[in-house]
Amino acid sequence: MKFIVGYPIKENSGFINDLIKYRDNVKEVYFSWGDMPNGRSTLSNSDSSTPFETLTRQVNDLKKLSSNGIKFNMLFNANCYGKDSQSREFFYQIGNLIDYVKNEFSLNSITTSSLLIAKFVKENFDDIDVRASVNMEIGSIDGLTYVKDLFDSFYVKRELNRNLPSLLKIRQWCNDNGKEMYLLANSGCLNNCSAHTFHDNLVAHESEISKMDNGYQFNGICWEHLKTPNGKENWLSRTNFIRPEDTYLYEGLTPAIKLATRVNSSPTRVLEGYINKGYRGSIMEILEPNHSGIFYPSYAENANFPSDFANHVLNCNKDCENCNYCKNTLKNSLVTLTEDSSLKV
Repeated sequence: MKFIVGYPIKENSGFINDLIKYRDNVKEVYFSWGDMPNGRSTLSNSDSSTPFETLTRQVNDLKKLSSNGIKFNMLFNANCYGKDSQSREFFYQIGNLIDYVKNEFSLNSITTSSLLIAKFVKENFDDIDVRASVNMEIGSIDGLTYVKDLFDSFYVKRELNRNLPSLLKIRQWCNDNGKEMYLLANSGCLNNCSAHTFHDNLVAHESEISKMDNGYQFNGICWEHLKTPNGKENWLSRTNFIRPEDTYLYEGLTPAIKLATRVNSSPTRVLEGYINKGYRGSIMEILEPNHSGIFYPSYAENANFPSDFANHVLNCNKDCENCNYCKNTLKNSLVTLTEDSSLKV
């Protein structure tokens, strides 16, 4: 299995070297450009560097990766571009940026949640794969059919990661229509999050919002939900991540799996875990977002998951209200840190 890996929003020269080290396992590196709104924080908002310094660092990193044969996926996956969403100047800007990255590096694909950006790229860059963002939450044949003329490939909605019948149907549709299907492996988001669109809109306008005298901060509803007893015990059944040990089950379904590494505190830990098909430690630490602080002083030890976990949840009937499999798996995986730093299982 190959992986599509995120360029970190904070400076991390060690991870750049790791990407080169593992380049045979990397299909693409995905990135947002400078201050361009995207599905996560912009680069210049992530540290104390000036926008010029940040962009210079990004260009140098991309040149280094490109010279080592790594291909790129550029993100235009903000949930909203405000007044620019349909403006002619906005598309001129995107076209010039794509031209620049194509000529300077090795641009293989773009990922977008904007149907208009998808249309623009399809009409002007026929050698670039246009990919539907996971933020579009496409998870049905109908959903694929509506936009099939705009996209060459699709990220399938997170909630289908543990639904083999649905994945097989989408795989067959892609085969029949000359499309490709991709998955996001290590999302820590809760399934069917009712605040997802609202949160993505806030992130898209993060730069503007940060300059305002704000009356409220919003970090997602998952944090408060998981602090409740019901939220904690149902965490596993309400998530959708694919463990590093289980990616082999998706061979034949997708040519590559996306890894969220742009904001992870240790992206190399994520990359090596999936490349090595095994990870020992808190499973939450390799997810994004990482909710491990809510469970402290306990954590879900990935090595304690049963070997048949993925096979079970890929093929179960999803009757979570009347099944305790995921509750028991989480309970049995928990390790508690004691005051003397020893481990209590």
